[in-house]
Amino acid sequence: MTKSDTARPPQRHSPQNVEILTPLRSGRATSRAALAKATGLSPSTVASRVDELIRQGHVIETGQGESRGGRRPRDLTIRGDAGLVGCIDLGVDRASFGLIDFAGVLLAERHVSLDIAAGPNEVLGFAAAQIRDMIDGGSPSSSVEDSSLGEQSILRGFSVGVPGPVSTATSRIVAPSRMPGWNGVSVAEVLQREVHLPVVVNNDANLMAVGELFSGGADASANQVFVKVGSGIGCGIISRGELFTGSNGWAGDISHVSVPGAGAVPCSCGRTGCLDAMASGNALVREMQLAGHEVNSVEEMIALARDAHPLATRLIRNAGVMTGGVLATIVNFFNPDRLVLGGVLADSSVFVAGVRSTLFADCLPMATEQLSIDVTSDQRTGGLHGAARIFLDRAFSVEGVES
Repeated sequence: MTKSDTARPPQRHSPQNVEILTPLRSGRATSRAALAKATGLSPSTVASRVDELIRQGHVIETGQGESRGGRRPRDLTIRGDAGLVGCIDLGVDRASFGLIDFAGVLLAERHVSLDIAAGPNEVLGFAAAQIRDMIDGGSPSSSVEDSSLGEQSILRGFSVGVPGPVSTATSRIVAPSRMPGWNGVSVAEVLQREVHLPVVVNNDANLMAVGELFSGGADASANQVFVKVGSGIGCGIISRGELFTGSNGWAGDISHVSVPGAGAVPCSCGRTGCLDAMASGNALVREMQLAGHEVNSVEEMIALARDAHPLATRLIRNAGVMTGGVLATIVNFFNPDRLVLGGVLADSSVFVAGVRSTLFADCLPMATEQLSIDVTSDQRTGGLHGAARIFLDRAFSVEGVES
């Protein structure tokens, strides 16, 4: 995969182009007439800009829309085969890879076991190789036929999610709990040793939050809290339809919030009684093992709870109660429309019930009256969709993405 044949950065868009592309990408407008209404521009100006975007290969006409008494308008959409985003969603012990086109369509996906503790060079080199192999169509584990990618599908960049905090100022990983050897690492610098393309990096819970917003049927202006509870615990916040990361990128990091009444259980941050140390998947497995049960994963614990194993059920239920207790403060403060649970523990009805019951018991009635509490609709690929959305939002902005 070389820059000259299958890899090339996206071009930067002018403000005039962005003014047209934004409502097209959001679905607010799908014709020239609708674009004129959405932007306030004259029909002639819109027509001129659309024609230019078609010539540049960013927009395509897909047919005729619904007539409202006059000539039927021609539908417009973003041209998907203008490029591919290599999406990489890294977890502690597994990873997902995807190829998503510029229209946001997932063309190929791959899910593999992976040890994040192997270090950034090995893990990211492996990740780049996975994306390269998916583009080349060399593995049956891809979910599409080789020909479906098309000759015009050129890799335009990478969007990466990691299970740790990412600085919005430097894009470096900062003090991750479960990523030994990754502190201070620039994912972009490591990946660009393989291919010199733009790289966007974010926390994995943030990616799932964005993916859920656009794939879960939520209002595009929603206020949403997404909680990922797997080996660790992460949280992504959507405010008025946009990802909120705070001043440095740490917004939503609930993993080191102290659990009221918790014992002196040590946490990787050096404190005791943190939510991550008490209620994460790793914490639950540790408690089962200390009690003498041969359990190696939280999936095994969930299976035991489904079979009415008393200790597994109690531990998972308590984890839901503790998580719900921490989230109650957030719900009271932020007053979201939706609270969405993801990660492996969201597959446990016992855990979900613990979160729900605690939220309704601890929150003000006015905070939960309109609150929707859901399990993610896209557990498997939500992070990939969110990764692509974040990359494409930047690519279709005036600032663009830089190598």
